[in-house]
Amino acid sequence: MTYRAPVKDMLFVMKELAGIDAVAQLPGHEEAGYDTAAAVLDECARLAGDVLAPLNREGDQAPSSFRDGKVTTTPGFRQAFRQYVEGGWQGLQHPAEFGGQGLPKLIHAACSEMVQAANMSFALCPLLTDGAIEALLTAGTPEQQATYIPKMIEGAWTGSMNLTEPQAGSDLSLVRTRAEPQPDGSYRLFGTKIFITYGEHDLADNIVHLVLARVAGAPEGVKGISLFICPKVLEGGQRNDVHCVSIEHKLGIKASPTAVLQYGDGITQPGGAAGAVATLVGQENRGLETMFIMMNAARYGVGIQGVAIAERAYQQAVAYARERVQSRPVDGSLNKAAPIIHHPDVRRMLMTMRAYTEGCRAMAYVAAAAFDAAHAHADPAVRAQNQAFYEFMVPLVKGLATEMSLEVASLGVQVHGGMGFIEETGAAQYLRDAKILTIYEGTTAIQANDLVGRKTARDGGATAKAIAAQIEATVGELNRQAGPAALAMARRLEAGRRAFLDVVDFVVAQGKGQPNAVFAGSVPYLMLAGIVVAGWQMARALLVAEARLAANDDAGFMRAKITTARFFADHILVKATGLRDSIVDGAEPVTALDLEAF
Repeated sequence: MTYRAPVKDMLFVMKELAGIDAVAQLPGHEEAGYDTAAAVLDECARLAGDVLAPLNREGDQAPSSFRDGKVTTTPGFRQAFRQYVEGGWQGLQHPAEFGGQGLPKLIHAACSEMVQAANMSFALCPLLTDGAIEALLTAGTPEQQATYIPKMIEGAWTGSMNLTEPQAGSDLSLVRTRAEPQPDGSYRLFGTKIFITYGEHDLADNIVHLVLARVAGAPEGVKGISLFICPKVLEGGQRNDVHCVSIEHKLGIKASPTAVLQYGDGITQPGGAAGAVATLVGQENRGLETMFIMMNAARYGVGIQGVAIAERAYQQAVAYARERVQSRPVDGSLNKAAPIIHHPDVRRMLMTMRAYTEGCRAMAYVAAAAFDAAHAHADPAVRAQNQAFYEFMVPLVKGLATEMSLEVASLGVQVHGGMGFIEETGAAQYLRDAKILTIYEGTTAIQANDLVGRKTARDGGATAKAIAAQIEATVGELNRQAGPAALAMARRLEAGRRAFLDVVDFVVAQGKGQPNAVFAGSVPYLMLAGIVVAGWQMARALLVAEARLAANDDAGFMRAKITTARFFADHILVKATGLRDSIVDGAEPVTALDLEAF
């Protein structure tokens, strides 16, 4: 089964929840209203469905390969990449002055979801390039921006992010790649980087590596890390002293080459000296600040990947459930074996998949609109408010959307039954591909640590409580609407809101004195916050859908929206109170067992 982008649902979320028309009022985005979004999404849907999706299974069966220092990508990827960049998709959200289209992040988020759902292994290359562009737009010199950004936007070059080393995974204070200053102001890099997505490939002529390294004499820890641009090919066409020594054999996203890169071992020696030629980005010893720009862009992008793979798994599960005939319906509505979509438990699984996907999509798109306002609104106070909201949303989008994608993909296999365990159906690939999403760009626990420390404790819970106040206003609207679905949603959402506030107070009160107690429940807190915020967006969707249904506006779609929101309330939002109890009351047994007893 191929992929067909859910353009109608995307546009509903963009218009009714994320406020695409309000985004079009922002300076620089005046032409980016609903009509523009609809046209762009329709075009991207064709690319995703017709060009990228057919290569997804091919990439799983014939992944990228490594031989004699070169990486060859899956057959068809090079041609698809050319179509992608020639269509202007790499520059969709980037400034026109560098060759981009300057469209808001909200439109880019929807297009990214389509591309990721169609072919996640392929889409990782543009995702990393986007992050490199954002980092250089923020911290690069005018000369660096002019040299690298247009080439990346046009697809002649791509970007990569080089953080991890054999001894330095999430703890970047352990980075040991060294940078030696040169008389001309450049640097030479020496070291090994691992897990570098698209660190070597044959899709473009050059790769712009953004590399964390230490200058001689730098302080220990994260305060001594600098960021460098290190291109694979130097100006004039000479090969830099950086090369791929292997690529990883992985559980999923097999077509995406994950490279081990060696810097400065002298295999190539430009200018007669060993060391990979690089230039500093920003100031020495402040590289992590800039790299976090790229990391945050990537973290949000990985959350979109979670939504994408969930949508793909859901579509395939629905198609299979409509076709697979097995057993009579338990209600006696048919006197013969029926397609399994008639069976209540299959319906429950499909509704869980649908509700999680729609809830996380809405949460992610609303966050994207806040990003746009944070960067373009004329009022500094509004920019600051939206920036705080967006930053709070990033760990929720990354954390919940990726964790739920695993559950959704697993349910997709379950709907297929034994056929789901067989690779030929394709359902298993989504589950394998989804697993990496909870790991790379910071594990779920790292997102949870960010939510606890930087996003909740640091401001005394102010941002979290401001969000809770907005949720309270939505609960009031639901109660005033007073229909059965609205009242049911109001009850569940209010219970979730109170559970959220209880945990926020717990984190703020216990954070300094009882850190183990707080961090024992950090991931449950992340899940609770994500479920409540996604549920809030589903509640807002329900309010819109009921009003439009009353006006007989697209009745079938609106009824489905209402039903899905009600399901989210009764089957997903209800988890919030249990999570609250495990966080506030259940910390002690997490760390009580003696280490020797494990």
